[in-house]
Amino acid sequence: MSEICQQLHDLFNSLPRHRFPFDELAIPRNGIYILFEKGEHAHGADRIVRVGTHTGENQLRSRLKQHFVNENKDRSIFRKNIGRAILQREKDPFLKQWNWDLTTRKAKKRYLPLLDEEKQRHVEKAVTEYIQQNFSFVVFQIDHKEERLFWEQKIISTISWCKECCPSSNWLGLHSPKDKIHKSGLWLVNGLYKEPLSDNELRILKNMILTG
Repeated sequence: MSEICQQLHDLFNSLPRHRFPFDELAIPRNGIYILFEKGEHAHGADRIVRVGTHTGENQLRSRLKQHFVNENKDRSIFRKNIGRAILQREKDPFLKQWNWDLTTRKAKKRYLPLLDEEKQRHVEKAVTEYIQQNFSFVVFQIDHKEERLFWEQKIISTISWCKECCPSSNWLGLHSPKDKIHKSGLWLVNGLYKEPLSDNELRILKNMILTG
């Protein structure tokens, strides 16, 4: 996997890089995003730390805003996992409340009376600051949902199997309470260690991105 992963890193590191604040008009409405994190390197390049997409039509831009801008960890598992790692690193007991999912009416009725809302806002702001200061990304357009999910899974699996994509000793994810995150070196728990890209699929992907 290391050779294919090397080529993936070469490919994605060669694409136009976006950082916060990013120009929405420079981002396609549908596609896949590849995240890099400051201080993380692999294959002689910036290390890929997350691969993601969206399921709804024309939602790539709004998905990225859910990660980088909107302070609601229940709408972004990426934000939630960053917060978990920050709180675990600080041994902060608020981690228990941070794990609550407040999206349903039933959950709100159960948990909101117990929630330290001021602390919640403080952690959300810390997560926003960390993401905006430390992450950059590239994107490529794929219009159809099934194709997006196919390529997302293939890229994730390829990187997760690679033995050379190791996190630095200072990587925040090493503090994650999620075993899959600190073991894989990726801000992901789904799609890991499945069927990786074949040589032919890599050629197809490269051609699609570079000529698309």
